[in-house]
Amino acid sequence: MSEISNETGRQVGVLLDRKGYVEYVMVGSAKGIEMPDFGRVRVGTDRFRGLRCVHTHLQDEKLTQDDLTDLALLRLDLMSIIQVDRKSGLPGLVYSAHLLPTSAEILHSESDEKPYEFLEPNIPSQLDVDFPSLINSLESEMARVRQTARAKQTNRDRVILVGVTTGYVDEAEESMAELEELATSADVVVLDKIIQRRPQIDPKTVLGRGKLDELLIRSMRLGADLIVFDAELSPAQVRSLSEATDLKVIDRPQLILDIFAQRAQSREGKLQVELAQLKYLLPRLVIGQNSAFSRLAGGIGGRGPGETKLETDRRRVRDRIAQLERQVDSLGRQRQERRKVRSQKNLPVVSLVGYTNAGKSTLLNTLTQSEVYAEKKMFATLDPTSRRLRLPFEQEVIINDTVGFIRDLPQPLVAAFRATLEEISGSDLLVHVVDTSNPRALQQIESVAKILGDLDLNSIPQIIVLNKSDLVSDDVIADLQRQISLDNQVDSVAISAIRKDSLRPLTERIGTRVMDEAGATQTA
Repeated sequence: MSEISNETGRQVGVLLDRKGYVEYVMVGSAKGIEMPDFGRVRVGTDRFRGLRCVHTHLQDEKLTQDDLTDLALLRLDLMSIIQVDRKSGLPGLVYSAHLLPTSAEILHSESDEKPYEFLEPNIPSQLDVDFPSLINSLESEMARVRQTARAKQTNRDRVILVGVTTGYVDEAEESMAELEELATSADVVVLDKIIQRRPQIDPKTVLGRGKLDELLIRSMRLGADLIVFDAELSPAQVRSLSEATDLKVIDRPQLILDIFAQRAQSREGKLQVELAQLKYLLPRLVIGQNSAFSRLAGGIGGRGPGETKLETDRRRVRDRIAQLERQVDSLGRQRQERRKVRSQKNLPVVSLVGYTNAGKSTLLNTLTQSEVYAEKKMFATLDPTSRRLRLPFEQEVIINDTVGFIRDLPQPLVAAFRATLEEISGSDLLVHVVDTSNPRALQQIESVAKILGDLDLNSIPQIIVLNKSDLVSDDVIADLQRQISLDNQVDSVAISAIRKDSLRPLTERIGTRVMDEAGATQTA
């Protein structure tokens, strides 16, 4: 191999099976060699591929990053390179590396650990490695690690979160923290988080080539089932990433839609979620690896010009969207009739709005002694709930709990839930609940204000409620109130929704504002 490589000026390599037989012969360029495309899906999780690669290097290099990446991605038994003396053509030192069976716990506790181990370099005649014994011990350890991991596993999906930014890394980290909260709310196991800063987003794979290779290796070592990107991906990007990783790839909007699908309980909620999912799916029904675009839906009952399966799918989705929109509109009209009945009783309406997981349902329960479902998860509430609340000074109001907002709420979801969100439009006062313990509280206030503006609801009077004040210092609350006063020109009051004794200032403020609004309306 060394002589041939020297004579041709090209790297030459072979892939050997465990009996020492040559399975593949490869000829590359002076600087590199290309591996056959095996398809990683055919490799068992408890085994290596059963092939070791030996190839030449012409420029005195040791094992390169490409060599190590191929070792990891192809799950080879061993990667060895032979340095070739360009003067004599004789082989020089042989450098080798093999993969390590590493558990997720070790991987997280030692972030600098590499997925491979190097053998002592030596000249070919002095190589003395009991390869069968080495590979058997490695696979035994790999099986043990996998068995231990399986014993701890549940049926939940195991995911890696990925963020790519062209801006500040701090902002990307904050967004990634929120994505992790979403993933946890979706009841998946977050294995790892990867953030890359790039001058511009790769139009095909989002990530750069090196970071994509790192993601592939990481996903294999951790046993990931799913990759979630903290951005909206185009259909082409999803397809490219899925083909590169052999894993399911979804984006942030799709994760939010999945959470809504899990939480929907009422008929209206389920219809709205299905409508949002189909609107999101429709533009993504494209020609892909598994589509039967060239197959016509012919046969008995389907003869004639016919249409492709893809066109049939699109038509069915459009028909279902039209059907769901009619049903949602009908439910919206019923909801409007119920609002009219309430308005005839001349009771002011107060709606709780705010970022998801800010504590709106908990506040409603404490104020009205109700038992509305409340949990420390994003989007625990999808269906609006109305309760009657008696305020100081013998006042009564209707108080609504509404679906939580989030930054970059998927547009199909906003459109589908418009009928539900219109419940807010008939309000006399909005109580904007904020989680003061969240370090992104101010950004969340801005996100809610933007969504209210998009829904033409920002003209309704508003009180900002700084919830969970028992979890932060007085200085933090004072800073937030000062910033809110400067930026939003809105009243704010600090409370803890789980402590009824802290709610008196809020109910008094609501009563005062309702009286002021009623007086202004009568004057007008």
